Amino acid sequence: MLLLITEHLAQFHSGFGVFQYLTLRAILGVLTALAISLLVGPVMIRHLGAYQIGQTVRDDGPKSHLAKAGTPTMGGALILVAITISTLFWADLSNRFVWVALIVTLLFGVIGWVDDYKKLVRGDPRGLPARYKYFWQSLVGLGCALFLYFYPESTTQTQLVVPFLKTITPELGWLFVPLVYFVIVGTSNAVNLTDGLDGLAILPTVMIAGALAIFAYVTSHVEFSNYLGFPHINGAGELVVLCGAIVGAGLGFLWFNTYPAQVFMGDIGALALGAALGVIAVLIRQELVLFIMGGVFVMETISVILQVGSYKLTGKRIFRMAPLHHHFELIGWPEPRVIVRFWVISVVLVLIGLATLKIR
Repeated sequence: MLLLITEHLAQFHSGFGVFQYLTLRAILGVLTALAISLLVGPVMIRHLGAYQIGQTVRDDGPKSHLAKAGTPTMGGALILVAITISTLFWADLSNRFVWVALIVTLLFGVIGWVDDYKKLVRGDPRGLPARYKYFWQSLVGLGCALFLYFYPESTTQTQLVVPFLKTITPELGWLFVPLVYFVIVGTSNAVNLTDGLDGLAILPTVMIAGALAIFAYVTSHVEFSNYLGFPHINGAGELVVLCGAIVGAGLGFLWFNTYPAQVFMGDIGALALGAALGVIAVLIRQELVLFIMGGVFVMETISVILQVGSYKLTGKRIFRMAPLHHHFELIGWPEPRVIVRFWVISVVLVLIGLATLKIR
């Protein structure tokens, strides 16, 4: 929106031409989303509290969590508002990558909103039944996968980029569809499982989004992509603005979500942010790098799978409680220690992911 205005104004004063630079618009995207989050956050928290839209706490969980009962939830709506407005302001709205990523993000947010609404407003402890939740997630994920498969921008969009190996980019063919589906739906649910402690999920999300912005910029730049051995995807650079909006919105939300949290994001935020990371990674062909950088999300998901599988097969639990962060709480780690150590792990994994830019 503002990009179009500055393009028009550049005809009268060359100074407005600076807004055509992608890096500047990405920075403005970060700052805009951050400002919206910080300004709207207190108002939203007050309204959520007034309507008694508060967190429910499991009785079998860590006892320290009982004090969190009633903390305003569904704060993920703040994140989505900030991301959407910032992206619409500074991204090129004629770019299809922006619309694909933004629409998938918002649709997963709608699914999360329905789940939160049923649990927190209607008082239904089940929320949106799992089978319906996965149905709608699958519908959106599969729809995105089929669209990208049948309407690719170039042949590189259906190739698999293997980290550390620049000469191996196999053509996926129809396997591209299930890959995209599992990346989007899987990442969405992985972030949702991780979102169990104050700030635990949002900071890794911010770091990964920032790293994906770098990959998007390299992928869209002919000289950089050729030099580093990445397939060139024309137009993917506009995703840098969306990634910047996620970074800004996430940092703004963390201002209120840091321990002890004033607000929780709920499914509306966790499902949407996970889907956003997944679809951006798909669009810039960095699914495997996302698997590396999102290692915290991966290990949280695996812990749940192992716990459920072990209990069903043997009647015994591997962990004291799943997801994994609750296990560490129950063995005596204070919540801030769990959070910060998981953040440190995320920093290391994101740096390893960024190392694949050069080590190829």
